[in-house]
Amino acid sequence: MTHVTPSPCEGVPGPAHGAVAGPPAGRRRPAPVEISAGRPPELLRLAGGISLHRRSAAYASALNAAVRRDLEHLRPWLEWAAEAPTLAQTAELTEAGAAAWDAGTDFIYLVGLDAEPGSVIGSFGLHGRIGPGALEIGYWVGSEHGGRGIATTAAGALTGAALALPGIGRVEIHCDQANAASAAVPRKLGYRLDRIADAAVRAPGETGRQLVWVKEG
Repeated sequence: MTHVTPSPCEGVPGPAHGAVAGPPAGRRRPAPVEISAGRPPELLRLAGGISLHRRSAAYASALNAAVRRDLEHLRPWLEWAAEAPTLAQTAELTEAGAAAWDAGTDFIYLVGLDAEPGSVIGSFGLHGRIGPGALEIGYWVGSEHGGRGIATTAAGALTGAALALPGIGRVEIHCDQANAASAAVPRKLGYRLDRIADAAVRAPGETGRQLVWVKEG
């Protein structure tokens, strides 16, 4: 992200428009369980000529290309960006993401330009890794598309979609303290900074201090 909000959406673009938002590093994750009996919309058309759509195998090649193109931009904030993923790895993660969606544990989206069908310029996710009744938003937007408010627009739409799900009363965004671009997203969306937590350093740009932003329904 050039606005990176670290978000390892499934370890492969799939939470840098300078924005990379990601999982609570250093915290042991609970075993995946269905986070809600409902499911978010598979397609969200947003202002500015962009759309969020459920990640699928049809976009594996475009996703892989987008990640490889922006590795240098993503690497400071995302552990999975240390090495370029192969197309086979991206396809495998896409398949795992589809199973997670069906199981109700994670909901992974790609963001694309309406004027360019099939395009992938970033990835967003609603992750059930922070415990019952809550979802964490992770995301990254390609540096070429930074400064356009894409991360804020998409994260805002997913905040509403998450809080509309049965049983979900809280949404969180986590990012490293040094990632100012990522922190700007929850701030603009009216999230409150709940705490600053110690976290393991897993990517070159991280400080080990993680901002935890919260919005409740």
